[in-house]
Amino acid sequence: MKTRRALITGITGQDGSYLAEFLLRKGYEVHGIVRRSSSFNTARIDGIYQDPHTPDCQLRLHYGDMLDATVLSRILHEVAPDEVYNLAAQSHVRVSFDMPEHTLDVVALGTARLLEVLRTLPSKPRFYQASSSEMFGGSAPPQSETTPFRPCSPYAVAKIAAYHLTVLYRDAYGLFACNGILFNHESPRRSETFVTRKVTRAAARIKLGLQDKLFLGNLEARRDWGFAGDFVEAMWLLLQQEQPTDVVICTGESHSVRDLLDVAFSRLNLDWQRYVEIDPRYFRPSEVDELRGDMTWARKLLKWEPKVRFRQLVEMMVDHDLADLLRNRQKPR
Repeated sequence: MKTRRALITGITGQDGSYLAEFLLRKGYEVHGIVRRSSSFNTARIDGIYQDPHTPDCQLRLHYGDMLDATVLSRILHEVAPDEVYNLAAQSHVRVSFDMPEHTLDVVALGTARLLEVLRTLPSKPRFYQASSSEMFGGSAPPQSETTPFRPCSPYAVAKIAAYHLTVLYRDAYGLFACNGILFNHESPRRSETFVTRKVTRAAARIKLGLQDKLFLGNLEARRDWGFAGDFVEAMWLLLQQEQPTDVVICTGESHSVRDLLDVAFSRLNLDWQRYVEIDPRYFRPSEVDELRGDMTWARKLLKWEPKVRFRQLVEMMVDHDLADLLRNRQKPR
């Protein structure tokens, strides 16, 4: 049988690294697009990196950027993938208020550039677009595939544009193009600028006497938090269906930032209220109170269920951060 070939934009991110590992286990030849930088940004995929000179190399990286249509076209024509997973984004919601133009360019126009190339390929690959629960914004939970979009950030607006472009190219050009509307998904690989990892990393540092305070914004915001390693399986399952469609991927539960603090700090026998202070700078100009997904369609269509629940996820992240800090502290200077 022909080895299936996948191309992942954003392969060096949290989701990209988990998806690459998942597809390699499935026997795929995996290609990833990496942004050129003056510093290495491939730490999340170091564990699966393969020397490209190896004859049977199954993981290959290509320099590219969602802002450069010419390079995207060259990569897609050279790789000729069976499946394309568009995970690249400026994905920090708070930052999108500070950099709205860049966020829209990467997320919305970047998706348009990619879809324009896909429709010109001789053999049309199946396409997965990473959509976000942030698109629902102010709509009341639980949010499903039929819930209206009410964006509350430039990031959400950009993701909505990318969502509708995916649907448009599916209808207009017959592409097998799907939106996975993923609710918040975290892991030990999450960037420390996101609230979940910021909390678990700070708890571990405070436990070791490396930090005194943790500054946060809105503690009442509630999110549907799952494990990124579970969610990438749903991405893949979506592209294995007979017909393209759009599906909400979530856990069906929501927890507040207070709940996150409770679990993270109690894991280390700490009282978070002694260490946490509120900083108004971390509040968003437009807040989303609660995101909680309805996973009925994912369960029915994909036969998918999340394996890791909230407490287990947070404790996994705390344990990882504590072990990582201890390991680095023991390294010789």
